[in-house]
Amino acid sequence: MIKNLLFDLGGVIIDIDRNRCVEALEKLGVTDADSLLGKYVQSGIFADLESGNISAADFRDALRLHAGNPALTDGDIDTAFQKFLIGLPEHRLEELRLLRREFGVYLLSNTNPIMWNDSIARLFRSEGKEREDYFDGMVTSFEARVMKPDAAIFRYTVDKLGIRPEETLFIDDSQANLDAASALGFATALAVPGRDFADIIKPLL
Repeated sequence: MIKNLLFDLGGVIIDIDRNRCVEALEKLGVTDADSLLGKYVQSGIFADLESGNISAADFRDALRLHAGNPALTDGDIDTAFQKFLIGLPEHRLEELRLLRREFGVYLLSNTNPIMWNDSIARLFRSEGKEREDYFDGMVTSFEARVMKPDAAIFRYTVDKLGIRPEETLFIDDSQANLDAASALGFATALAVPGRDFADIIKPLL
């Protein structure tokens, strides 16, 4: 019996546009942004940031060096990077609130402190609330210091949130992440473009 819902963030709750971010970073001089920014997982300094291996300040310094442009401001970098995120429709926030009446609702996201503390926080405040008003618990890759699909982040999530995999439905837009969760006993559902998560999970509950 499903008692908990564990959501990915980008591509499930928040709409994303990787190409928009790549183009913005290329304009700053990050000519290999297309290879560094994957749809589901990052590489290079972007992976270092998402896995908590470097701070936001160290990331910005590394990106200036990588782009060969020491004049880039923190704002230049943060604005370009956050082009990855498009928006969060309010009806999804309403769905999360409704689901919390019946289930434990949790978040597990590969993300970074720049987006987490700025644009992601602002998107969730569109109704005058905070992220904590929509989730019973949250895990980010930079906090856990490991990224999906590594099994270690799912074990960390189970321990931190106090949930049981066999009682939890994990919703993600990456099949690799779902496969890793399934191997540990989670029920899974693939989020697909053009369909809201509510329509995908309702037949499974």
